[in-house]
Amino acid sequence: MAGAGLTAAVATTLVLGGARSGAAADSKQASVSVELPASANDRIYGGPGTAGRPIVVIDAGHGGTDPGAVSVSGQVSEKQLTLALATELRDLLVKRGRVRVAMTRADDRYLSLEDRAAVARRLNAGLFVSLHMDSAPNPLARGATVYSLSDVASDEEAARTAAAENRGSSAGADDGSARAMLSDLAMRDQMDDSASFATRLVGKSAGRFELRPEPHRFAAFHVLRRAATPAVLFEAGYISNADDEVLLRDPEHRKAVALALAQAIEADVATHARR
Repeated sequence: MAGAGLTAAVATTLVLGGARSGAAADSKQASVSVELPASANDRIYGGPGTAGRPIVVIDAGHGGTDPGAVSVSGQVSEKQLTLALATELRDLLVKRGRVRVAMTRADDRYLSLEDRAAVARRLNAGLFVSLHMDSAPNPLARGATVYSLSDVASDEEAARTAAAENRGSSAGADDGSARAMLSDLAMRDQMDDSASFATRLVGKSAGRFELRPEPHRFAAFHVLRRAATPAVLFEAGYISNADDEVLLRDPEHRKAVALALAQAIEADVATHARR
């Protein structure tokens, strides 16, 4: 994998035992050091001359003990495909040199929604893009969808998707916290900018790969709200559909998806830079 992560391991020492019978001088302690991976990745990737350019956080959905959806063939899981697409998008953006990039995860690890959003907040990111692969009971459902943040869902399916993605979040516990919530004005700006980026991404994707009917939808996604920056959740296709699975497993198809994402990201960043 290009650009291996630089996350430092966290060492935890467990002290076992204590003083034995007899003189205090005979007391001994046994220790075991266990290395744990850092909870999230704050490494910033950038090509030559990109210092000071906006940071885009790419979030590969699911991971570790959370495989996400499983493909119709049973041969691949969502967490594998999101990481592949996230890595390809990162490398393309770094090569093009217009933005700097961070990833919430660069390997197979579990991160909570709060862990993911916190990367964007810590790095003061200009954009947050969460990558996923959809699944549906209807095996004929296929195509990509872009979701942006809204307090009211665009439709029942968007509401169900948000509820599924929000599972296990602490949304209810932190909504009243002054640190957890942006001001009403800032939140409205975040929603508007997220919707604008979603529209731009749909435009860059049209004609390159299949989109769902009405591909821009919106709902109350916890990870998008907590990112505290313009953010979208991009479902690249349905791995419950045999044709979409074949495409999503094809590096050439993912290359087309990554290019549309990269061009939309760069156009969005350039627009905000001119403000």
